[in-house]
Amino acid sequence: MGSAAKYEVPFKLNNSDLLHTESFVGGKWVKSKSGKTFEVLDPGTGKAWTECPINDASDVDAAVKNSHEAFEKYKKISPRARAQMLFKWDSLIRENKEDIATILVYETGKPRAEAYGEIDYSTGFTWWFAGEAERIQGTVFTPALPDRRIFTIKQPLGVAAALVPWNFPIAMILRKAGAALAAGCTMIVKPSPETPITILALAYLAKQAGFPDGALNVLTTDLDKTPELSEALCRHDLIKKVSFTGSTRVGKLVAKICSDNLKKVTLELGGNCPVLIFDDANIDQALNQIFALKYRHAGQACITANRVFVQSGIFDKFLDRWNAETKKIVVGHGSDKQTTMGPVTTPRGIEKALALVEDAKKKGAKIHQGGNKISKNGGYFFEPTVITSITPEMDISKEEIFAPICTFIKFETEDEAVNAANDTSMGLASYCFTKNVDRFWRLFENLEAGMIGLNTGNSSAAESPFGGIKQSGYGKESGKDVAVAEYLITKTGTFSLEGQS
Repeated sequence: MGSAAKYEVPFKLNNSDLLHTESFVGGKWVKSKSGKTFEVLDPGTGKAWTECPINDASDVDAAVKNSHEAFEKYKKISPRARAQMLFKWDSLIRENKEDIATILVYETGKPRAEAYGEIDYSTGFTWWFAGEAERIQGTVFTPALPDRRIFTIKQPLGVAAALVPWNFPIAMILRKAGAALAAGCTMIVKPSPETPITILALAYLAKQAGFPDGALNVLTTDLDKTPELSEALCRHDLIKKVSFTGSTRVGKLVAKICSDNLKKVTLELGGNCPVLIFDDANIDQALNQIFALKYRHAGQACITANRVFVQSGIFDKFLDRWNAETKKIVVGHGSDKQTTMGPVTTPRGIEKALALVEDAKKKGAKIHQGGNKISKNGGYFFEPTVITSITPEMDISKEEIFAPICTFIKFETEDEAVNAANDTSMGLASYCFTKNVDRFWRLFENLEAGMIGLNTGNSSAAESPFGGIKQSGYGKESGKDVAVAEYLITKTGTFSLEGQS
């Protein structure tokens, strides 16, 4: 359990073996070479409840070499055996759902109901990739020259690195590690400084599920050493693939560093997701879907609704309904059963939210409710906020908000709404609500995003390819074939039949 004993841990687990606070390398719990640690804070109180190692560049080589040694053995394990390990991992995570949810609440701040939701969503990936492990197949075919045969095989790339965010730490790990382990790769995870404990619990369960030592290593670190540790992982010769989820700014740096050695990279970056709600939409359906999407985890999701465009015929009615529902939100600590929205996860989130609201006010936006920090128990709470009269020059219309702030924009025509929705450098997800089937197809084709929600506010699932376009990144996670393919190479063989009878 490590250094957790030095602190007053604000919860009890049914399975105390889940609580680990040291990095995980080669199946063992290890400190950093420097011996330094950083504190893990509860966003609902601002108080530290444990600490983890500050790993830096000096810790990388040993961890990567350990992962590579494990890879040389793991890649030879049969696909069925890998599938069985993934199924066992999936089962253990589900069995420990209550405890994992508790850790998640105290790391991210999200309400317990949302913590359950994340675990249910996340285990879809372990289940899905367990099935995909045995679906990795090559091909055999006859080329233009009749006396030859061409065949292909799929082989795992090698050691992969996962650089993951704090907003959905379980989902991000299981989506990345599930695909990598199904493919036959090993993986090193660098968790966010805000959420290392959740990921260490998952690593412990992976070991219990039978994955060999070194198949899944975890190096924790603090905010200051995150760039150094991440760059060292990206530059290491034995790292063959990097999967990053985070901001567009950092994603560009990751891509630039990995380009030096032509490493394969998957980038799932920022979003500025629009919602288009037309006069013929079912208002109840649109409201329920987008409200849940917007305020989930206090607006801290890359695919959340940033800009809500509502056609003029229903704009006032929809806004009134939205304001009424927003007033019902109960803000509080994620462990409180009455809470329907928890804190933002970091103090930086509060600072950015305040800056965005202030900029919008100065440029003429109307604040219908919210817009302020909530002083409560030392936590990082922000009021659910509703803003109209948004214009393109406002920062809030151009940037990823990542806070419980929803902006509304009135539109008249479909073309006007599509042009405004696409007027962003990002293209992760877009959403539209209409009962006109012809319009559906036009919007599906014309909206510039990697994922389009058609009368739905949440289209993410293990069986659905996840990824954006433009400056929201490239590559796909989850989905049939494409996600596992990110961790595979295709090797082509050509066989000559000439001279054979």
